[in-house]
Amino acid sequence: MKQIKGPAIFLAQFASDQAPFNDFRSICHWASNLGFKGIQLPTTDSRLFDLSLAATSTNYCQEITSIAAEYGLSITELSTHLQGQLVAVHPAYDQMFDSFAPAELSGKPQQRTQWAIAQMGLAAKASQNLGLTSHASFSGALLWPTMYPWPQRPAGLVEQGFEELAKRWLPILNQFDEAGVDICYELHPGEDLHDGVTFERFLAATGNHQRANILYDPSHFVLQQLDYLAFIDIYHERIKAFHVKDAEFNANGRSGVYGGYQNWLDRPGRFRSLGDGQIDFKSIFSKLTQYGFDSWAVLEWECCIKHPEDGAREGAEFIKQHLIRPTEKAFDDFVSVATDKHQNNQILGLDK
Repeated sequence: MKQIKGPAIFLAQFASDQAPFNDFRSICHWASNLGFKGIQLPTTDSRLFDLSLAATSTNYCQEITSIAAEYGLSITELSTHLQGQLVAVHPAYDQMFDSFAPAELSGKPQQRTQWAIAQMGLAAKASQNLGLTSHASFSGALLWPTMYPWPQRPAGLVEQGFEELAKRWLPILNQFDEAGVDICYELHPGEDLHDGVTFERFLAATGNHQRANILYDPSHFVLQQLDYLAFIDIYHERIKAFHVKDAEFNANGRSGVYGGYQNWLDRPGRFRSLGDGQIDFKSIFSKLTQYGFDSWAVLEWECCIKHPEDGAREGAEFIKQHLIRPTEKAFDDFVSVATDKHQNNQILGLDK
């Protein structure tokens, strides 16, 4: 068996204009002091990372890799969650998603899509230049407004939606294939890829593309009331990245999985800091180790109650305590005996 690496941390929720979160070196120092061994880098925050430069300059990639190494850190994956979202946007969300792209693209959805696709190409090359093998992203969504069908969806709508989604992603997946990097889609409400069935639809539409894989985040499955442990049994061969994020679902008589348009604090389903929610991480780490997952356990902090710096500090130790060193021998090896075909035939009643 192989061992999960960690602890690591996704930096997107921590980047700000305040030190030590406003430049790459200082945030590396901060993460290292908390005990993290890896960092997952957002690619839209120029305070931390220059995606265009990383795609064209191996010297720049060596520089940031060296800075991280000074603090005992590895870069685990790059993230293009925002750009991936913009690969496919239903017109109902155009105004709300304009903020994910440069200001000059506001109100220009077609140009925004082309920008997002180009960004994904840069991410493939940058990942290759950094020596990475996995990449974190979102799929975007054309069908999400029809998720709960009333009025009923017209026949063929879902199939056409996934055909178009695959059409947009296939050239990107091929670029990542050339770079030797897996795209790991975070299965997330709001995306057309938000559970196992929708991931299967996408796989089929892409011809089971080998670079279409999963970023496993159990918190999103708790909020959907999906069995997050059985999910690992079914899809472990495609799980190539892992966000360690806690969540809880507190059923009540006023609202359910849809949340009633309430803020995060008042929803039945809400994200929590590690150890404060309901997720069985002991079983998750056991299953992932059992199936040979050997990539990074990456903390993603999203909590409606606890301060992010406290969540990060506690999260580093939480992940460390859940990492499993695989055994190299069976517990009953001490009574094992060498293979003896004649004896085995006797035991089986075959030696006459």
